[in-house]
Amino acid sequence: MESLGATLSFPSCLVILLLLLCIGATKECEFPAIFNLGDSNSDTGGLAASLVPLNPPYGDTYFHRPAGRATDGRLIIDFIAQSFGLPYLSAYLDSLGANFTHGANFATSASTITPPTNIIPQGGVFGNLMPKEKYFSEALYTFDIGQNDLAEGFFDNKTVEQVNASVPNITVAFSTNVKNIYKLGGRSFWIHNTGPLGCLPYMLASFLSVERDEFGCAKPLNEVAQYFNLKLKEAIVQLRKDLPLAAITYVDIYSVKFSLITNAKKYGFEKPFVACCGYGSGEYNYGIAECGGTAIVNGSEIFGGSCENPSVRVNWDGIHFTEAANKFIFDIISSGAFSDPPLPLNMACHTNSNKIQK
Repeated sequence: MESLGATLSFPSCLVILLLLLCIGATKECEFPAIFNLGDSNSDTGGLAASLVPLNPPYGDTYFHRPAGRATDGRLIIDFIAQSFGLPYLSAYLDSLGANFTHGANFATSASTITPPTNIIPQGGVFGNLMPKEKYFSEALYTFDIGQNDLAEGFFDNKTVEQVNASVPNITVAFSTNVKNIYKLGGRSFWIHNTGPLGCLPYMLASFLSVERDEFGCAKPLNEVAQYFNLKLKEAIVQLRKDLPLAAITYVDIYSVKFSLITNAKKYGFEKPFVACCGYGSGEYNYGIAECGGTAIVNGSEIFGGSCENPSVRVNWDGIHFTEAANKFIFDIISSGAFSDPPLPLNMACHTNSNKIQK
């Protein structure tokens, strides 16, 4: 994929024209709440509240302190909530100052769709402010999960074939979760596929011998991510048949992230394969001192601090994106240009019968 602009062919422009005409006659969605399910890419404080607090420089760019997010500022889910005029989502594991009136965030770092081989014990939940009962059917349910299911397979020394073989069970489990939410009243679903796993510094530094593509990403790892996305999309097609009253949007976040990483300079970014925060040997700056942590190197204590200007960097800590990258990605995906059906985020409450199909 050369660039985001390169993806807009004449047929694509025609679809967008029809889309704009459709939007003009379609009422925007007014979600009173958002419930998010995911991993560290959308965790707003679950892991930090229950087990592992984050240290500075996490949060420095926007909150000016660690705010439970594994980045320097805001996440895509923060920009989603903000776009609807809703407050940032409180983590369901965080009882301190939590407000669940307009939803809750069930994402927690290291989460997987299927039960992981190594389980981190988690604490309880307490909240005084809960959403109105009717909000559960009127809310937007967002999903950003799957990356850890695939990465866990590679770190367990599984082959590409073995990881691929696990994908159908993962997507079946995902579908079951969506169906369970539907049974409880959920109707609007905004589902991200998984990003280019093979372009992340922590994977590149951990699997140095894996074949690289022309851009420098680990080719087999990205092929597994693409296979997962294919099966996820097939599962969503089936979900639309099984859940006729649901509005289910599949978001190709992989393509947006891959284009950002491989065309970083074009979009005003730099060093997409280098972690901004932390300390490591080699070209990826990952693996010795974690972001906000310390390590002893040649008898001296090294602090894993931030790079000078996170606003022009793609990757924050080797695993997660910077706030600037998250904002870039949000601006693209919220337009609907990479959604199936191709309607923007503020139209995600409309069922498939109201949408233009690709």
